[in-house]
Amino acid sequence: MFSGIVESLGRVSAIISEPPGCRLVIEEASLAPTLKVADSVSVNGCCLTVVEKKDNTFAFQAGPETLARTNLGQLVAGSFVNLERSLALGDRLGGHFVSGHIDGQAELARIDNHGDWQDHYFAISQDLAVLMASKGSVAVDGVSLTLVRCDRNMFSVALIPYTLKVTTLGQCKVGDKVNIETDILAKYVQRLIEAKEW
Repeated sequence: MFSGIVESLGRVSAIISEPPGCRLVIEEASLAPTLKVADSVSVNGCCLTVVEKKDNTFAFQAGPETLARTNLGQLVAGSFVNLERSLALGDRLGGHFVSGHIDGQAELARIDNHGDWQDHYFAISQDLAVLMASKGSVAVDGVSLTLVRCDRNMFSVALIPYTLKVTTLGQCKVGDKVNIETDILAKYVQRLIEAKEW
């Protein structure tokens, strides 16, 4: 379980083919000493397990489902990723409950600049849109954000200068794909509604 508060930006140092998946090697000097094999880490919002640690790098294995459903399959050496260690009991919850299980991807459709601030508009599928409500929560590439506008095929978020600086969202360009995790409570409400028709 995570909070959606990104701790640091990591850099992909290598992607090693391990059919049918791959090994993703991340370099990040401040987090590496705190991690051990079998720890859970959110990488662009996707919960992955540390399988190897060496000096300032740590590695994860990503299977075909993960590579197809998330933007991890589009990473290359040198790409930056959002990193967050899993929550410990007693930690402050600054964002919202984030499971690290990606629901789908969205495409950045528009950026409105307001000085150092930005509004990002993302195109999404209707099955994700139905789980979003204005002033609710969403995790975009693992970043906990408040939903502003929610339409049938689009949502927007307002990004402060700090978020743009310390997460990958500040590097996003129109057309980029991001990982989306909708609010866990919305999924259960939807399931209860669907179940009434069983």
